[in-house]
Amino acid sequence: MAAGRTPRRVVMIRVVVADDDPLVGAHLRTILASAGDIEVVDTVADGAAAVEAAIRHRPDLVLMDLRMPGVNGLVATDQIAALNPAPVVVVLTTFTADRYVAAALRAGASGYVLKTTPPREFADLIRTAAAGHTILPPGAARVLLPAAPSVTLPNGLSERDREILTGLGQGLTNAQLAARLHLTEATIKGYVSRVLTRLGCTNRTEAALLAQRAGLVKYG
Repeated sequence: MAAGRTPRRVVMIRVVVADDDPLVGAHLRTILASAGDIEVVDTVADGAAAVEAAIRHRPDLVLMDLRMPGVNGLVATDQIAALNPAPVVVVLTTFTADRYVAAALRAGASGYVLKTTPPREFADLIRTAAAGHTILPPGAARVLLPAAPSVTLPNGLSERDREILTGLGQGLTNAQLAARLHLTEATIKGYVSRVLTRLGCTNRTEAALLAQRAGLVKYG
């Protein structure tokens, strides 16, 4: 290091892990701790404890298993999403074809991650979600909502609105949308709010699923 140069401060992502399997909780704590920029501030075993931990620690993100005894992860996700400020909630799941996963996304979760995800990819997904992305793998709408018909978008959507919706479906942040469309982030924020209102969506994740069902996002 050059003399007099101040080392760059690593901004830590503070995470609460909620899973009733102690082995899973310990495994996730080990994976995330090894990332260097992710700190697990608490590991809990049920939804009620997850809500309490979110209030007590004010984490950046909560990793939420859905099938837990007592208060399940779906109820906890809904309660955490109502906090102000609310941390990002990412669903932990073994099976993507799970009606609880779809319900959690509608309740405000920012996406889901499989428990079998390789460690390096797992940490990257946490960083992605904490940065404001929606974590929805290609084809998620088909897996989570297999019985849902394709969607026809309202005629009132402008070409710009469709560009914004496509970006949401791809999990882009406001900053990434601004760079793609050569607009300011403030302008993008206004467009996103307008698109959500016109589509009757309550959050970006719901809009992202809608974009996939409407065929705006091509499946890989």
